[in-house]
Amino acid sequence: MNKLLSISNGSLLACAIALAASILLAYPFAELLSMPGQIFAHIGTLLFATGIKISYVARLVSQRALGLPVH
Repeated sequence: MNKLLSISNGSLLACAIALAASILLAYPFAELLSMPGQIFAHIGTLLFATGIKISYVARLVSQRALGLPVH
């Protein structure tokens, strides 16, 4: 479970950074992208938000299995 905790923490951080980047590309810097680039930025926003949710649930599961406090 320690491995799951470290993987979920890492993926939570990676998805949060990628979500911030995709939001920046999809909205304030949209004029710099082509239409397919804007589409991928919007799709990335949905996918990375989902990744955050899945990573957080995996983190909670591993914390509970290790007997750590779950917040």
